[in-house]
Amino acid sequence: MSDDGGFDPQALPTVPTADHSLPGSVELGVFSLSLNVADLDASHDFYRKLGFVATGGDPDSGWLILKNGETTLGLFHGMFERNMLTFNPGLTTRMERIEAFTDIRDVKRSLEAAGLTVESTIEAGSSGPASLTLIDPDGNPILIDQFF
Repeated sequence: MSDDGGFDPQALPTVPTADHSLPGSVELGVFSLSLNVADLDASHDFYRKLGFVATGGDPDSGWLILKNGETTLGLFHGMFERNMLTFNPGLTTRMERIEAFTDIRDVKRSLEAAGLTVESTIEAGSSGPASLTLIDPDGNPILIDQFF
């Protein structure tokens, strides 16, 4: 199994734009909570009892994506030290690909213009998949991860 868990953003249904009637001034995309778990099987079993269903991931590589309605959880074993807030530009809560969305490079510029410190390996002049991280005032890590 591939390390992307079989996730193919090109195969997702599409919508033309994000819903601009929703509040917010920076279009971050879909939100999920990425959990650092000690035992992937035990965590998967626990969240399955809460009604979550595995929709992606690769258990052999230590991760699963779970959905319950429009709520998304990522379970990750040994990939990062702390739980983190995760945003995916270009996706809706219904796992639809947004055709016209704010690219992560523009999100990065907006965050830096607001005075936030952003850690990123986004190459200048690049396009497509990229990610960045930042830390909130309480030390909570935030990942913004664009898949396409």
